[in-house]
Parts: sequence; structure tokens; C-alpha cells
Amino acid sequence: DSAATSQKPRVVLDALRDFYETANANPHRGAYALSVRATEFYHQSRVRVAQFLGVRDSDCLIFTRGTTEGLNLVAGAWGMANVGSDDEIVVTAMDHHANFVPWQVLAMRRGAKFRVCELTPDGKIDLDFLSGLLNSRTKIVAVSHVSNALGTINPIAEVARLVREKTDAILVCDGAQSAPHFPVSFDSLGVDFYAFSGHKMLGPMGIGGLIGKREMLEEMP
Repeated sequence: DSAATSQKPRVVLDALRDFYETANANPHRGAYALSVRATEFYHQSRVRVAQFLGVRDSDCLIFTRGTTEGLNLVAGAWGMANVGSDDEIVVTAMDHHANFVPWQVLAMRRGAKFRVCELTPDGKIDLDFLSGLLNSRTKIVAVSHVSNALGTINPIAEVARLVREKTDAILVCDGAQSAPHFPVSFDSLGVDFYAFSGHKMLGPMGIGGLIGKREMLEEMP
């Protein structure tokens, strides 16, 4: 069931063991050699993961515990500061709970309207329905790149075009199922935030990331 979590290749297990045997120290916490080594590995990892996901500015990659934490971080930090009672939040009927419930909770807390885009009979986002939902009050649009249940690959570029044409909303992408399977190219994807999990892409449990545009990250509390 690799949509839920992937098995771990020997090279990953060997790398984990090697780190704990040769560089186990707190990064950014010490000036001694072992801590410096751990810090260097930490920064190298950020750069390599950013390159893998097509992010030129590696500082825009925030390490998290996974997709769910990344999406909650956007909802709690950007959402609570920018969504008001006259605003609307749009998700789709195919979204995983991790990309549905945080926005539902945010809408309840801020008194915003929570709107759900329906699907076509063949399990795709109904772009005409989505277009009808979008308006000047839309503040957040959250979609999954690939459905964990249906396997549908959503046309993010087309969704982004609609969002940019009809709203000033931010576009948040759940990348838990896309990051493991095909090139993401965040800088050209057209979204403002992209969250992913390490354990679905051959890595260990408890790691993941949130990529955000620099201007968005810098204005978040």
C-alpha cells in the first residue's frame, strides 16, 4: 500500500545508520566538530531536497513532520492572519482529510464560507464547477496534486490559471502523492504552497516539508 507509506530501500536504512554512527549531534547547537558535521548534513539535505522538487531558493523549503503538519501550518499561520468573515475557502471532494479538515476548521474559526468543488463522473476535478465557485471573496483554494484514493492526476496548471484569473486567493497543493512519483518543479507549478511527506517517498517516518513562495513565508506570523 505505497499510497499510505512506502517500504524503505537498503540505501536509505544504511544512510540513517551511518548518520547515527558518524554524525549524531544537534545541528545548529554546537561549535564542536560533530555538531558542525550534523549541521552541514542538515543544510546539504535541504539543498538536495529543494533541487529534487524544483525549488531554486532552498530557504523556501521548511522541514516538517509531514504533509499534514505542513498544511496545518499554512492554515494556522497564513490562514488565521488573512481570512475573515466575508471570505471563502475552496477545496475539492477528492481531497484527503489532511487537505480538507484544516480548511474546514479555519472557516469555522474565522466565520468564512467553506465551499467544496464537485467531481466529474470519471473522478476528476470539475473545472467548470470550480470556475463557478471562484470569486473576489475566495481567499484560499486547496487541491491535491494526485488523489490518494482515485489516483487522479489533477491539472494543477489549469487550476492555477482559473485561480489567478478570477481571484486573489492563495493556491495550496497537497503533494503527498505526487512528490514520490513524478517531477514536481515547484517554481513552475503555479502554486503558492506545496506540502509533502518523506515516508511516502522511500524516506523514514516523521519527516516532510512545506515549500512556500518567499514573499508568502516572510509575511506569515
